[in-house]
Amino acid sequence: MSIGKNTLIFPLFSLLALLVPAMATAGAQTAVPATGAQPPVAYASVSELKEILTPLQQTAQSIQADLGKMRIEKWKTDNSSKRQTLANVDSIQRNLQSALPEMIAQLNNSPEDLAASFKLYRNLDALYDVFGSVVESAGAFGSKDEFQTLNNDMTGLEAARRAFGERVQKLAASKEDELTRLRAQVKTLSATPPPPPKKVIVDDTEPAKKPPVKKKTTKPKPASTTANPPPSTESPQ
Repeated sequence: MSIGKNTLIFPLFSLLALLVPAMATAGAQTAVPATGAQPPVAYASVSELKEILTPLQQTAQSIQADLGKMRIEKWKTDNSSKRQTLANVDSIQRNLQSALPEMIAQLNNSPEDLAASFKLYRNLDALYDVFGSVVESAGAFGSKDEFQTLNNDMTGLEAARRAFGERVQKLAASKEDELTRLRAQVKTLSATPPPPPKKVIVDDTEPAKKPPVKKKTTKPKPASTTANPPPSTESPQ
């Protein structure tokens, strides 16, 4: 059995497949702030995620330690079963040391990323499936102590997987509500066409130049030709 085996919850997978492209389309049709800033994540959501991931990381460390203590070569079973169990243990160890920490880090950076959340859930589901096979083999062929410690780890992994699955369902429902709001906004914007743009007429023709106004000249009046005769100097007879 390989760690890459996918054991999917089909309703969740189908909802994710529908939500992601639909939200991208609706988001492209609505106005996006120029800054591109993402809205802040609610404290309650971050706190809930931390309450799930902290025990999960502790369980992962415990699983790695307990798998390292196993003596599969001493089990009372055939070599083929031993090789299969050893291969499963190796796959689980690689996943817990590399893939799982990377997914957790990605989710810590973006707590409500639905795609990242679903990716981690699928990984937990696959881990649970493969690790469960190792626990069953330990119960059948291993020592009592090996089975007990691994079974305790299995309980912790199951609790983390169940809690995270419930979180993914809530995130998916929240994103669906967001998508509904976006569609309503798009419908409203489509139903109300924007007002027509105002026409601005620019007259760039140069006005005709007016001829210069000639100033009127006042002609001087001619001198009067009729003069009063001088008074007579002759005395009367």
